Amino acid sequence: MDTFYISHGAPTLSIDESLPARHFLKAWQDRCLCQRPTSILVVSGHWEATVPTVNVIAGRNETIHDFYNFPEQMYKLKYPAPGAPELAKKVKELLMASGFEHVEEDKTRGLDHGAWVPLMLMYPEADIPVCQLSVQPNRDGSYHYNLGKALAPLKEEGVLIMGSGSATHNLRAPRNCPTPPWALDFDTWLKDALLEGRYEDVNQWEEKAPCAKMAHPWPDHLYPLHVAVGAAGENAKAKLIHHSWHKGGSLSYASYQFTSATV
Repeated sequence: MDTFYISHGAPTLSIDESLPARHFLKAWQDRCLCQRPTSILVVSGHWEATVPTVNVIAGRNETIHDFYNFPEQMYKLKYPAPGAPELAKKVKELLMASGFEHVEEDKTRGLDHGAWVPLMLMYPEADIPVCQLSVQPNRDGSYHYNLGKALAPLKEEGVLIMGSGSATHNLRAPRNCPTPPWALDFDTWLKDALLEGRYEDVNQWEEKAPCAKMAHPWPDHLYPLHVAVGAAGENAKAKLIHHSWHKGGSLSYASYQFTSATV
């Protein structure tokens, strides 16, 4: 099973038919980007915690509408995917066995929009078990890369490991105007670094990338990428599977697939 990083961009991805990224995700199964997963682990930029935390839900996941001042119809959307408690426990075991001593469980939290918005387009039937893993904004890219490395065995069990964030994510920047140079520069650097396999540079993005702090004033939406890369393996091959901008603005929908190297 390959790993993926999906830029979920703005919450309006859930309803806006004019967004190319929406059509890309809706065609996910038709394009056969991966086999049907047994379960899905989503690392979302919208769940921050001081230590790795998994949601352990025995029934259906609640749909968290963690956005404000959007069209009313968006707050009526539901994605009642089954929880994946067994997967959550495996995630915790793998992380602790790899040296992450403090891993917590959350038995009430559902799916935030970083998880359910792309998944409702990719797998609209909501019949695949899903659990989430938090990011730790107080840590760095290498930490999250190693988090992904610890989770790599899950791929052999048919688990889809998906990072969900945004290739650029500065919500204070204008989003409905021509794409600014800083966003283009960072987005291009990230693409080149990934496609060339310069994963250590990606881990050190704050020092290596141009306009890093403009593209990501906070790292929460980039760290899911590091987890996806780490889970794929050191010599994994990256592929750009979608690229667009949010209505010409500074929010990139660049999404990537990572295929493990064969021996």
